[in-house]
Amino acid sequence: MVRSRYSLVAIALHWLIAAAIIFQLILGWRGHGLRTTLEGFGLIQLHKSVGVTILALSLMRLAWRLTHRPPPEPETLAPWERRLAVATHWGFYVIMIGLPLSGWVVVSTSKITIPTLLYGTLPWPHVPGLAELAAPAKMAWNLIAYGVHKSLAWTAWGLLALHVAGALKHQLFSRDEPVLARMAPGAKAGRWLEPRLIAIVLAAGAIVTAGFLVSPPVRAAKPAASPTVPLAAPAAAAPAAVAAPPGEPSRWAVAPGSTLGFATAFSGTAIEGRFQRWSADIVFAPEALDRSQVRVEIEVASADTGDSQRDEVLPSGGWLDAAAHPKAVFSARRFRKTGADRYVAQGELTLRGVTRPLSLPFTLKIDGDTARLSGVTSLDRTAFGVGQGEWTSTDQIPAKVAINVDLTAKRR
Repeated sequence: MVRSRYSLVAIALHWLIAAAIIFQLILGWRGHGLRTTLEGFGLIQLHKSVGVTILALSLMRLAWRLTHRPPPEPETLAPWERRLAVATHWGFYVIMIGLPLSGWVVVSTSKITIPTLLYGTLPWPHVPGLAELAAPAKMAWNLIAYGVHKSLAWTAWGLLALHVAGALKHQLFSRDEPVLARMAPGAKAGRWLEPRLIAIVLAAGAIVTAGFLVSPPVRAAKPAASPTVPLAAPAAAAPAAVAAPPGEPSRWAVAPGSTLGFATAFSGTAIEGRFQRWSADIVFAPEALDRSQVRVEIEVASADTGDSQRDEVLPSGGWLDAAAHPKAVFSARRFRKTGADRYVAQGELTLRGVTRPLSLPFTLKIDGDTARLSGVTSLDRTAFGVGQGEWTSTDQIPAKVAINVDLTAKRR
């Protein structure tokens, strides 16, 4: 007996993939228009996740198609209709597999390395070998893949329109050609108010609406947890405080709970973070400013903004470049008093191998062997090369980055 419809596996995969493709095309269009905003970033992350899902489902569908014979077309179809149907079906396989693959190449060769977490949880790698290419080759791959991806997206819209038009033509105007029934068992050809057709239209409308309304949660930047393994020596481990000789500055050990933070913005949304691992060598006394000095070493890979994807991007070569320059260093040997308990440290900051002058105004209160310091300053990220490629522009991420220090220190 010849089957008149597809198998349940083929039917399930068909409708799942169809829904995902429609949803995906809308996500891509929305994300491209908002690509320099936090909302756009979230949409593109979801777009990548759905793309990988489509790739997996499509490979399953192709394997099933190659191992299971589909039901025959209705005998009343004209030869040109048969040829067009075959071309459309295989064209969809090209779309379903080619779109996610080309998108994968685009992500893998992006100027700014952005990790992919499927649905915010499961890491997805870059295409092996592409992320490590030299800049010119990487750019060439990116341009070609982007062109293919864009062309396939527009082709997908055309194939969808052609596929839907053909299905409606056979369902509404050809009583002896039960085409819809092959994928919607029980549908009766020629019936305009076919319940299954109405259900399909309603489901398509819901998917389109979801594509336009979905708003992936943008995780607001939150202060990171206090460092669990600070490089600064804990006060409890320091030897008992010893008074410095008269006229000499004291050495200070930074206590746990001290913070070194930063603040910026992305498309108008505030972002705050801190460095989890840093150390400070402090020799200071208000009455011996000329002999005081400080050196702070910061592990740039420990930057923590409370968003795992953003925190994976920050140490990359386009931003803090932790691989080539694992530490940023601030050193100061010049101090001046500006008011009661107020001072300015004048020094230099080395970041990404670039050294620039930096002054830190701070408030200091010393109570016996305990000192409490708070200070705020700012730097120009572009002066240090933080933010390469399209991110050298300050339209979305300002050049100014605020630096804040809040620490408690014990006299050694």
